[in-house]
Order: sequence, then structure tokens, then C-alpha cells
Amino acid sequence: MSSSHSSPVSFVRPTVDAEIDAFVERRRAQLLEVGPELAPVLEALDAMLTGGKRLRPAFCYWGWRGAGGEDVPAIYTAAAALEFLQACALIHDDVIDNSDTRRGLPATHRRLAALHAGSGWGGDSAGFGEGAAILLGDLCLAWCEEMYQASGLDAGALATGRVPFDLMRTEVMAGQYLDLVEQARGADTVQAALRVMHYKTAKYTIERPLHLGAALAGRHEELGPVYTAYGLPLGTAFQLRDDVLGVFGDPAQTGKPAGDDLREGKRTVLVAETLRLAGAADAAEFRRRLGDPGLTPETVEWMRGVITDSGALTSCERRIDRYVEEATAALETDAIADSARSALSDLIVATTARKY
Repeated sequence: MSSSHSSPVSFVRPTVDAEIDAFVERRRAQLLEVGPELAPVLEALDAMLTGGKRLRPAFCYWGWRGAGGEDVPAIYTAAAALEFLQACALIHDDVIDNSDTRRGLPATHRRLAALHAGSGWGGDSAGFGEGAAILLGDLCLAWCEEMYQASGLDAGALATGRVPFDLMRTEVMAGQYLDLVEQARGADTVQAALRVMHYKTAKYTIERPLHLGAALAGRHEELGPVYTAYGLPLGTAFQLRDDVLGVFGDPAQTGKPAGDDLREGKRTVLVAETLRLAGAADAAEFRRRLGDPGLTPETVEWMRGVITDSGALTSCERRIDRYVEEATAALETDAIADSARSALSDLIVATTARKY
């Protein structure tokens, strides 16, 4: 295999996709043996797993290569397991946020609610959809563990990898809860938004997958601090870019309706900066409108105008640039194998240079 003609993500993706497909195919028979009723659940899972950027497996793989690991099949399997954790997080996240869509398709709980309604079953379709989606998310969490453990890496490596692997799962759930709390208490400070981002995205998406790759290759102690210095600022920049796209992004690219983050009332850094920088009247009106699921396109456009005119968008773009500089500087070390340094540099661009 040679990565000279592909991006660091597309280099990893085909093998990761094949590993996920093979794993689900082996489990499909088990589930259908339980009952044919599980077929639509598998279809919902297939829809969820088909999309996605495969960033976590990519960072795990390049973390392994940066630690001197060879290009062996088992690392792809271990890295691919992280996609089941991501599927769990997204399925549950959509239930929590009451989202209608994910990647341009109906969110899992909406899809399964439609199954209930279309089948003419008794009870509440929305409640059924949410319950079924929670169970499917739980199944994905179990499968993440199962796939990691059966990856084919030796027992010693898997045991060493357990520290970042377990921390990653704990931190993303804790970060998700922090997000819920901040939404509930209407926190609108940059500091509160950054704390959620630190655990829910930066550690989970980049730092811990890199740590996992290094630990599996037996170099976690040495490379952990290097990967932290690179991964945390990059993970924060990635989420800041996502937040900007959540307000200004093209629905054809984001898979969500324009301004959906404003309708959901997400307490992002972009929102916190807007409330800090806007004039008192605009800030008060912005705060009143934030989280209204019935926002019209005209109101979304007005809110975008406040974000831009207040300087909040520029402030976020400057933050992204600063974090990118930090991540780039962290790669200037001989500790990372040459074969991976350019890939990790390319991943900075891949995660932060998405346009709106």
C-alpha cells in the first residue's frame, strides 16, 4: 500500500469500510436468528454506518504509524471499531437533540418511528422510535468493544491500548452530559462551550484515537504528550469549524437544514462570542430566538447577520487559525515516524479547511 496518491483519510477508508461491512455481515445472521423484526434495525444501522468521515479510525491508524507501527490488517480492524462508538454517539445525540436528519437522511429515531407508524402498531410512534434508537446505540457500543477485542492484535498490545480506549468512551459520555447541562442552564460563555468541546470532540475525535494508536504500538508513554499537543488544539479547531458550518454551511454539504444549530439552541463558541460582542438589543433578541424550532429562514438570516456583523464569525475564524498553528508546531519533533508526519499534517487541513 502507498499513501502517495491519496489523502490520509481516503488511504485508510476503503479498508476500514470493508472491516465494518464484514463485521456487520457476521452479526446480521445472529440478529435475524433472534427474529425477522430486527431487519429494519439493521437497515437503520447500515444507513448510519455508510456515511461519515472515518476520522477516528484515520487518527488511530496514523497514530500507530507515527509510533512506528507497520501497515498490518489488525490495526485497521482495531481502528474501525471506533466507528461503532461514533455510531452510538450520533444515534443517541440525535435522540437527545430531537434532530430530524443526519447526513441528509432521516435520523435513526425518526426512521424507526416511521416504521412503527407505517406498521399500524399500537402506542406512540415517536416514543417507539426513540426507544429503538437508544437500543441500537447500545448495541453499537457493545460491538465497538467486541470488534476491538477481536481485532487480531496481540493480547499485550490490546491490554496496553485499553487505557486510552476506555478513557475515550468515558470522556465522550461525560462530555455529552456536560453539553446537556450547559444547554439546560443556558450557559453562554466561551469558557463553558470550550469545556464541552474539550471532552465531547477534541479528546474523543483526535487525541484519544492517536493515543490508542500509540499505545497499541507500545509507545504511548513517549508519544502521548506529543499527540496531546497536536490533538487537543486540532480537535477544538475541528469543532469550531463544525459550529460555523452548522450555521453557515450548505445543506447539500452538511446534510442538515440551514441554521439547524440555531433552531436546536446549541451553546457553541460562535453563539457565546455573538452574545458577548453584539449590541445589547441584538444580543437580547438573538438570545430570545435561539433554540426556537420554528425559526423561519428570514430569522435565521437575521441571526447570521448578527453573528457576522458583531465580529463573532471573524473571532471564531481567528481561533481556528491559532489552534491550527499550535497543532502544526506540535508535529515538529523527531519522535513521530517520518512516514506519518506528512499524513498528520494533511489531516490538519482535512479537519479544518472545510468551507461554507
